Amino acid sequence: MLSEMNHSENNETMKSKAPMVIGGIFVSYLVFVAVIMFVYEPTPEQMDWDDRQAYNQGKLSEISLGQSLEQVRTLLGTADFSEAKTSENANLNVLFYRTHRSKSDGKTTKDECTPLLFKNNQLIAWGEDTYQQYLSAKFIQ
Repeated sequence: MLSEMNHSENNETMKSKAPMVIGGIFVSYLVFVAVIMFVYEPTPEQMDWDDRQAYNQGKLSEISLGQSLEQVRTLLGTADFSEAKTSENANLNVLFYRTHRSKSDGKTTKDECTPLLFKNNQLIAWGEDTYQQYLSAKFIQ
């Protein structure tokens, strides 16, 4: 009979601690989620297209002429498209970053991107006419 009472008391003690244990786990989970939400920042490559587009728009205001190709890649991440050629004894690179949607088709195209033009790895232009400047530069073989 004594063992039955001890067994019954143990069950009661375990039942009364269960909500506290579950509550503690739940609170720990909430703290974990809050920390992740406030600390974790995805890289541009990890973002959805619409988040990346907004990110690129914001970051374009932080670039300046003369920045290196690597500095821009560090800031904006991997370009959506890129092209390169040698022209007039200079190396030209153009990087395209998505900044605006023209049609909702699930595909990024160059007309939805802002081109950034680099001459010998230095940023020399970006915006609407930039790609035309790149295309009109004479190709040196």
